[in-house]
Amino acid sequence: MGGLTLDTGALIALERTRKRIREVVAAALAGRDRITVPAAVMAEWWRGPDKRRPLIRAMVDVEALDEGLAKSAGEALASLRKAGAVDAGVTIDAIVMASAARRGDAVFTSTSRTFRGSAGTSRM
Repeated sequence: MGGLTLDTGALIALERTRKRIREVVAAALAGRDRITVPAAVMAEWWRGPDKRRPLIRAMVDVEALDEGLAKSAGEALASLRKAGAVDAGVTIDAIVMASAARRGDAVFTSTSRTFRGSAGTSRM
């Protein structure tokens, strides 16, 4: 595994101290694996500081949305649109998957509805 990429649901689960995501993150940290959160996910998740958010933020690298990542996500959306699987909430999911694919990361997500069957996707 190249590292670990988290979506918004995974960050929320960390905030709520869910056992499964805590175990996954602890294993990644113990293995010195990079934990990445795309900037679009950070925007969706962050609602100001509280007790846990600064601690969670300190554990992850926030990846900027650059042109290459945006194009990869857009191409994924185009494929999904042809299959009739695109709604308004899918763009951030596409960014998460493109971000992880860039590094060969596993993805830890709260939903697999959009990218069901994507390699390296784990669900909480």
